[in-house]
Amino acid sequence: MNEVMVSAEGVRKHFGRLEVLRGIDLEVRAGEVLCMIGPSGAGKSTFLRCINHLEKIDEGRLTVDGELVGYREHSGRLYELRDREVGQRRAQIGMVFQHFNLFPHMTALENVTVGPLKVKHEDKGAATERGREMLRRVGLADKVVAYPRQLSGGQQQRVAIARALCMQPKLMLFDEPTSALDPELVSDVLDVMRSLADDGMTMVVVTHEMGFAREVGDSLVFMDEGVIVESGPPKSVLTSPRHERTQAFLSRIL
Repeated sequence: MNEVMVSAEGVRKHFGRLEVLRGIDLEVRAGEVLCMIGPSGAGKSTFLRCINHLEKIDEGRLTVDGELVGYREHSGRLYELRDREVGQRRAQIGMVFQHFNLFPHMTALENVTVGPLKVKHEDKGAATERGREMLRRVGLADKVVAYPRQLSGGQQQRVAIARALCMQPKLMLFDEPTSALDPELVSDVLDVMRSLADDGMTMVVVTHEMGFAREVGDSLVFMDEGVIVESGPPKSVLTSPRHERTQAFLSRIL
């Protein structure tokens, strides 16, 4: 049986009086693809950001590959790690956002290699070679010297995926990676994600692409108002949802 890559136990997150996550429990095993769906404001993106400690949790436990995220435990108490230690652990987790967040003054290759060079202090030759390979993998071998302004939205998002992959992560997080794209550009990005899944990359994907979730996901979680309402195999949840809230949500988008 695959080892647990992501484990959440009673994870809670507040923003002031607003409780965004109200006790999240889930597991993602190594090599699995977990898809998360739900209405805007359900807490999906916040949970994703908690996984790599971009947001600090207020209660519960959250581990990646057996290690606490952003904390160490001593005598039953949790202590937040120093920024440098958090950065080292975060470097093992790739994240792709809705918006591409590329550096406009850098070429595609420079965007892809800046992490290994600046964060991991890798040899420039090795980082450049791997960066070229990652761009080739996402179908952009001919865009190495192109700047973001010279690329379509779909191409920029694929550069962002290549950038995350160049850090050699053990886990990839995708926060609605196609939501900012024109419809005709979506398929290229989804094809790259399918390829990653086929290669055994562990992935947590917040998405509205139900076809992708059905085809690629190993499990599907429906969230609403900060809780997991329903979870299970994607085909079962999408075709025979048990809960009224899931039924109502799917009836509006399918």
